[in-house]
Amino acid sequence: MWRRLRTSPAVRSALGRGMASYLRLVWRTQRVVMEPANLYELADAQLPMILTFWHGQHFLTPFLVKPYHRARVMISRSADADVNAIAAEALGIGTVRGSGAQGRDFRTKGGFNATLEMIRHLGEGTNVAMTADVPKISRVAGLGVVTIAKHSGRPIYPVAIATSRRIVARSWDKSAIHLPFGRAAVVAGDGVRVAADAGPEELEAARRELQRQLEVATARAEELVGRPAAPVRASAREGASPAQAPEG
Repeated sequence: MWRRLRTSPAVRSALGRGMASYLRLVWRTQRVVMEPANLYELADAQLPMILTFWHGQHFLTPFLVKPYHRARVMISRSADADVNAIAAEALGIGTVRGSGAQGRDFRTKGGFNATLEMIRHLGEGTNVAMTADVPKISRVAGLGVVTIAKHSGRPIYPVAIATSRRIVARSWDKSAIHLPFGRAAVVAGDGVRVAADAGPEELEAARRELQRQLEVATARAEELVGRPAAPVRASAREGASPAQAPEG
């Protein structure tokens, strides 16, 4: 019965819209601080951009989009991810369906076509959002985001969101289930640009810089809401670069 419910379009639609309503409640009841304080002034001068974040920190990112922003987010093609896609669209964010993966799974999960679509949307003036890490290698930036930056010519802006009241799921990405009536912090990095003629060494340097900025932003966001930052994985400290593509 549960399997039938999970695959029911009506059930997925109800769950997605319910998630969107809950997230609106959470966001509206937060005391939000942003760093830098002029984040939107700086960002608006760089549009369209590639917004990126860690898996597990993504649920509140739709609320960073202003009414005058056009935006799309990459979300997996899986049936379970349909709920996330419905929620995103209910919050006014368009979707691109595809999944980040390692090795051969990159094409079979739609990562290649989704990457091309993201580059096309950037060329048309639409902002795109995606996670920097892919299943199931949490908090290690992959090359997918910087590759999109290279081929689109658009800047990457890493962002971290933390809340003071949350439950951390026992999932591979330690997803934060945010609770209402707390404090929220949004911290953005300085941004990363990738030259159109960047080779493997330049791409790896950009990936490492993206990794660094995400780690710094995450630690600062946690500090602002009064929580200790999670320890950095050994592979992240060493700058590991698994064959990855972006996913939302």
